[in-house]
Amino acid sequence: MSSASLEGNGRPSPPFTAPPNYAFPHHRLDLLQRYPDKQPIVLVACGSFSPVTYLHLRMFEMAVDYVRQNTDFEVMGGYMSPVSDQYKKPGLLSALHRVNMCTLATEQTSQWLMVDPWEAFQSYQRTAVVLDHFDHEINTVLGGAQMPSSGERRHIRVVLLAGSDLISTMSEPGVWSEKDLDHILGKYGTCIIERAGSDMDHATEALARWRHNIFLVPQLIQNDVSSTKVRLFLRRGLSVRYLLPAPVVEYIGEHTLYIDDASGFDKKDKEKERAKDDAWRRAGASTPSSTA
Repeated sequence: MSSASLEGNGRPSPPFTAPPNYAFPHHRLDLLQRYPDKQPIVLVACGSFSPVTYLHLRMFEMAVDYVRQNTDFEVMGGYMSPVSDQYKKPGLLSALHRVNMCTLATEQTSQWLMVDPWEAFQSYQRTAVVLDHFDHEINTVLGGAQMPSSGERRHIRVVLLAGSDLISTMSEPGVWSEKDLDHILGKYGTCIIERAGSDMDHATEALARWRHNIFLVPQLIQNDVSSTKVRLFLRRGLSVRYLLPAPVVEYIGEHTLYIDDASGFDKKDKEKERAKDDAWRRAGASTPSSTA
């Protein structure tokens, strides 16, 4: 299934494949702009969310606070976009479970966040294509934001929300294609949640040509909860309550997730994880820095 139409510049928008019975979620997307002097935006976080944690949710709240106090943007909505199973990352649970957990987390703990399953239930999609999908659905299909007084329609800018590890990989030569970097950072831009110990100055220096579209959001209360640590706790039989939203904790328990081979680890992956666990015990402090 695919769709195509004209974008605002008169050129045909790219066709997008979609999972069976897919419908773009917009039940919490605010299409009525309240502040005409601001640019409407939507925050989109792409990631594994295996499982979704409170830090994933806090990232959106931190970004909104930053936007309100430091920019001329108006946030119209927020989306989680779980990656496809074809991402092939160790510890990556099936898309169905990850989408279900993200949906439980957003629907039961937030009034403005949503989960878009478009990316999760098909072949692997590049981040640039995922952002194009959101732009197409929000602006071409839904028509963008509407001004309350004049009824004028305005383009809603899609902004990528991510942790500092993303901007670090973007600054490493050869990891991202120059074309995709220019598309993501040049056309859309990104809000980056800073983490303690991250060298953001070095990373942004390497991406200086897009500095105007990179918004560094300070984490005023440090939170280093990660999906990697949560999976480690679950494999050890430790409690993860208050690290994840309660409905997600209950879902994991009901489906006995991340406890045995059903978590998607092969023998090689388990050996790597065991080595990480041993290193963590020796350090006595923190696990690897992944926030996937």
